[in-house]
Amino acid sequence: MSTSKAPIFRQTGDRVNTTMRDEPVAAAASIVALGAMATILGAWFFQYALGYLPCELCLQQRIPYYITIPLAVIVAAGALRGAPRSLLRMGLVLIALVMLVGVGLGVYHSGVEWKWWAGPSACGGTLGDLGSAGDLLSRVQTTRVIRCDEAAWRFLGISLAGWNVLIAFTLAAIALMGARKAVR
Repeated sequence: MSTSKAPIFRQTGDRVNTTMRDEPVAAAASIVALGAMATILGAWFFQYALGYLPCELCLQQRIPYYITIPLAVIVAAGALRGAPRSLLRMGLVLIALVMLVGVGLGVYHSGVEWKWWAGPSACGGTLGDLGSAGDLLSRVQTTRVIRCDEAAWRFLGISLAGWNVLIAFTLAAIALMGARKAVR
């Protein structure tokens, strides 16, 4: 029979303190951390292995993951070390809020791709190394600017930005479920 809270014994002076590990909270934070890492690794795979260069909005959508990954690892470690539930709950709620920002960025980018609204005027992606000044003109002519309003890839009719919405929403929901477990 498994229990969600295993005591941790700490020796302090002449007495032994017990604190409780919060395994469901640690599991939720670990799932979020692993899911966020897998998402970033997937984005890097599309970029570096398959050659799909990210646009400005694509790069912005990665920021919530860069914040969430270390935060989720800290919350998971804190839950396993018996950190106060109020801190664990705050950490998970913060993770959920950060991922909901990611949902908003993904919805915005998806809307730009579907031409529901205009994207940023400066959305052009990265140019990379343009080489020497003598070679500059030919390099500029052959460099493709990555547009935010063109979906580079779709699966089941959903672009990478759309998949980001689904993934970020799922990770936010998992974090909120973990926060709810921290209340009990």
